Parts: sequence; structure tokens; C-alpha cells
Amino acid sequence: MSASPPSPTDVEPAPSWQRTRRAATIFWSAVALVVVAVSLLGGENEPPSTGHAHHAAPAATSSPSTTPRAGKHLPRARPTRLRIPKISVDAPFTPLAIARSGQLEAPPADEVNLVGWYAKGVSPGEPGTSIIAGHVDTATSPAVFADLGELKKGDRFYVKRADGRRATFVVDSVETFHKDDFPSHRVYADTPQAQVRLITCAGDYDRKAKDYTENLVVFAHLR
Repeated sequence: MSASPPSPTDVEPAPSWQRTRRAATIFWSAVALVVVAVSLLGGENEPPSTGHAHHAAPAATSSPSTTPRAGKHLPRARPTRLRIPKISVDAPFTPLAIARSGQLEAPPADEVNLVGWYAKGVSPGEPGTSIIAGHVDTATSPAVFADLGELKKGDRFYVKRADGRRATFVVDSVETFHKDDFPSHRVYADTPQAQVRLITCAGDYDRKAKDYTENLVVFAHLR
């Protein structure tokens, strides 16, 4: 169940893990729409408005003569575990799907050490953009991506796969975007290279909106 938000009369904000889970629900709804637009429709159409300010933009297209080379990549395989040594993450994966509501299902909110990947999209290591997302906190404690913002360019993380391989990714950048100015096309659009986006909520908690104000995105590529 959701935790009750702090009273407006409180002087100090409540710890992050005491904030309502609705923020995670809103975040996952936004992820669902952009992922559906890019992964299922190939980025050719913009999804309908959801009441949020950021939406997916059509994916860029290239002529055969200008299409970038795919570079190093792996065949499709289900990810089984995410390891980020710098921030002590060692978490299993759960597949995420689109629910009847049209929203992307979120990992269980009460499991603090769990990450999700959009299973109908690109798997980590395949050419394209693979989406890996996790909670920053739950109603009771910090969660798996609580320290995601500590990553820097050049840091590495690893995805263990069901085919027995370990895919190594190198961080290109770590960026925070206000939800009113979220670059959906840049984050979710398909790429010829094997890339990953690690995504979680960030910023301040807006008590009125019952949502975090920002999203944190880690951009990375297969080494």
C-alpha cells in the first residue's frame, strides 16, 4: 500500500523512502508510452498525450548510404543479473510488459533489489536501445537505483545473460532531466549500436503533484 505523504505543515521533508509510491507509478507510465512508440511502432508515430509534458518523438531515419555501422553487438538473450560495482548493485532482472491499461508494469514496489527491462524491446547487448529501469526508493527504504547518480563517464557495469555471456557496458554520460523537458527521442529512440539506458526517478518530491520532478538517465554502450 502507498505511504501517506507528509503533512504540508512539516518543516523538514520526509526521508525519500517514506514518500508515496505513486511517483514510481507515474514514472513507469511515462516510460511505457515512449517505449511502446519506439520499440513497437519503430518510432514512426507519436503516442497520444498522457497529461505529462514529455512525449516520444519520431525516430530519425537514415538512407542506406548514411546508416551508421552497428559495431560490436551480441545476439538476443534474456538478461539475468545487473552488476554495478561502483554503487554496489547486484540485482536480478524481472521482465516488464505493457498492461491492459497501456502502462508499463513496474517491478514490485516492495522489492528493493530488483531491476526491470522492457522484454519486448531490445535485450542488453543487441543492436538498439535497451531499457533498464529501477526504483530509487520504496515506501520503506532506499531501492536498487538509490545511488545511480554517482556513476560517471567511463564507469563500467555488467549484465549477465541467459546465454552465459556477460555484457560489459561503459557509461557515456549521466544526465538529469526535468519531467517538463524530458528528451524522449534522445533517450528511447533506436540506435544501430548496442546501447543501454538505466533510468530512475530523481530531483525533489513534489507533494502537490505526488511525483518526483526529474528523471535520471545513464547512457551507456557495449564495450
